[in-house]
Amino acid sequence: MATAYRSGWHFIDLVTAIPHSGDSLMVTVFGEPVVVTRDEDEDVRAYRCLRKPRGAPQPVRCAIRYGMIFVNLDQRDHRLADPGVSDVRTISATPRSA
Repeated sequence: MATAYRSGWHFIDLVTAIPHSGDSLMVTVFGEPVVVTRDEDEDVRAYRCLRKPRGAPQPVRCAIRYGMIFVNLDQRDHRLADPGVSDVRTISATPRSA
């Protein structure tokens, strides 16, 4: 049943929770730790924190809509058009749950 709710966009917090460059927020979504951070370019990015020995944090789709942060944990939605180019960035798409 959890996999049905795992797909789609999920509200994390308001953008005001990470107002400055370098700020971060750690939350747990369906038992998985997710870090949401604001980088030097003021973009908001999200990463799934994988446990050792799996490796580095995995990028997660992140969207800002109406001042709210949403993330999408569904791997089926993480396909890239060109696998050599990373397209992980803040997007302005309307989340399905909004």
